Amino acid sequence: MLIAGNWKMYKGPAETREFCATFAPPAGVDAVLCPPFGSLGAGVASGHTIFAQNVHWADDGAFTGEVSAPMLLELGVAGAIVGHSERRQYFGETDETVAKRARAALEAGLRVIACVGETDSEREAGETEAVLRRQVAAIPRHEALVIAYEPVWAIGTGKTATPEIAQAAHALIKALHPTRVLYGGSVKPENAAELLAQPDVDGALVGGASLDPASFAAICSAAAA
Repeated sequence: MLIAGNWKMYKGPAETREFCATFAPPAGVDAVLCPPFGSLGAGVASGHTIFAQNVHWADDGAFTGEVSAPMLLELGVAGAIVGHSERRQYFGETDETVAKRARAALEAGLRVIACVGETDSEREAGETEAVLRRQVAAIPRHEALVIAYEPVWAIGTGKTATPEIAQAAHALIKALHPTRVLYGGSVKPENAAELLAQPDVDGALVGGASLDPASFAAICSAAAA
C-alpha cells in the first residue's frame, strides 16, 4: 500500500529534519512524505521517499513561483502531487492543467499522485459520478501514476466518507482508469484500518494526521496490517 503524507504549508527544514529523524515506516508500506518546497532538500537528505506538492509542465521558463520536474529530480525528489483540491479551489487549477502537469512529470521520470474529488455542493446535487468521470478522463495512463480520491467535503472539515462511500467512488474510478487509487479525506489513525480494508482502496493521501510522526506511523501500520 502507498501512504502519502501531504504536509501542505507546514514544517520548514528544521521541523522536517526533526520529523524524519523520528519517523520509521513499517515494512511492506510505501510511505511518502510531501513537504513544502522549501523543505524538500531536508526531506531528501533524510533518506525517506519525498514527493513535491506540485510541479509545472514546462522544464523552465517565465513562470514565477513554479518548480519544474528537472529541478525536482536534481534535488532527489521522487514524485509529485498534482491537482489537489486546494490547488483547484485557490489557484485556478483545471482538469487541463492537471493533465499537463501530470504528463510532464511522468515523462521526466517522476511518480505522480493525481487528485480527483467532488465538492459538497456537487455531491448534494447528485453530480459525484459526472465530476469523477470528467476529472479522471483528463488523467494520463502511466505505470508511475496513482489517483487519489479526495472528497472535497471531507478535507479539513472533520467529516470522513464512510468506508462504503469511499469504496463506491474507488470502484468507479478503477472502472475508468486502470491504476491504484488512494483515499484522501480526513484519514486518521482511528479510521484508517476500516477505510484501508475496502477492496478498492490501495492506500491513503493523509493531510493533518501526517504532521505528527506517531500519528502518521500509526496509519502506516494500519496499512501494513
